[in-house]
Amino acid sequence: MKIGASNNQPYIIAEIGQAHEGSLGILYSYIDALAKTGVDAIKFQMHIAEAESSVHEPFRVKFSLEDKTRFDYWKRMGFSLEQWKGIKEHCDEVGLDFICSPFSNLAVEWLEEIGVKYYKIGSGEVNNFLILEKIAQTGKPVILSSGMSSYVELDETISFLKRRNVDFSILQCTTAYPTEPEQYGLNVIQELYKRYNVPVGFSDHSAKKEACIAATTLGASILEFHVVFDRELFGPDSKASLTIAETKELVQSVRNIATAIANPIDKNDIEELKPLKQIFEKSLAINKDLPKNHILKFEDLEAKKPKGFGILASRYKEVLGKTLKTDMKQWDFLNEEDLV
Repeated sequence: MKIGASNNQPYIIAEIGQAHEGSLGILYSYIDALAKTGVDAIKFQMHIAEAESSVHEPFRVKFSLEDKTRFDYWKRMGFSLEQWKGIKEHCDEVGLDFICSPFSNLAVEWLEEIGVKYYKIGSGEVNNFLILEKIAQTGKPVILSSGMSSYVELDETISFLKRRNVDFSILQCTTAYPTEPEQYGLNVIQELYKRYNVPVGFSDHSAKKEACIAATTLGASILEFHVVFDRELFGPDSKASLTIAETKELVQSVRNIATAIANPIDKNDIEELKPLKQIFEKSLAINKDLPKNHILKFEDLEAKKPKGFGILASRYKEVLGKTLKTDMKQWDFLNEEDLV
């Protein structure tokens, strides 16, 4: 199964991550809001605290005022299997693909029961061969983020997936929140494609529309970015996310650019431009009253619209030094029959 949208358009994934703050109501609000933006898929993270973490896990950044430990945070972010089934059903109802990153083998089992379409592998799980083996056994396609992996590590993971006949794509990703322009790594998009010859995309944490737009022009066939209602909201990814309004603008920009790329212009084919050329191109004219037998100089000439009423302006050198047959008035067009 090929991962991505049709008609040469990038497959656009809006990442909710932890923006729901453990609230089903907020999560459903994100689903409904994103369904109106034109994205193809909505992505979640399935955290089952006991299966993936421990009280010893440190905070990536100390952002939480209510969770004593990172483990407590994951517990607060989790939903039951039945709640996840409802989330998937609601995505189906509004026409969004449901994609989820599992962080434990138990999460993979839940996602299989829910009916996930694709698996997204977060940057921190790329070399977790235990979970990769579990996912490979499902036969589902995989989207692989490369944010924390060297090429040596990616080579190992991709060999692992190929040996198991897993259909996969890979995303250029920089693990920095938010990502600054000098960290985008847009050059890696083509490097990944040439190295692995699979669909390549871009996972963004810049909170700017420009990064995904640029990635589209460089051939990214999958785009992923975090979304939040407001960047001032509580949460570890808020500062690295786009707003709903920005998401809608980004989707339209990306669609337009992809359409442009799929429709190259032939600069040698100007047949349709002939009527416009007739209007905008110019003919030679005289810029002052001139008597019969006057020898034309550059200073005597002007170019006036439209084309076809005098000698083409592009041929001005051909008339220099020629003699007028008759008197001519200022702004008269200059034609071959006016010259000796």
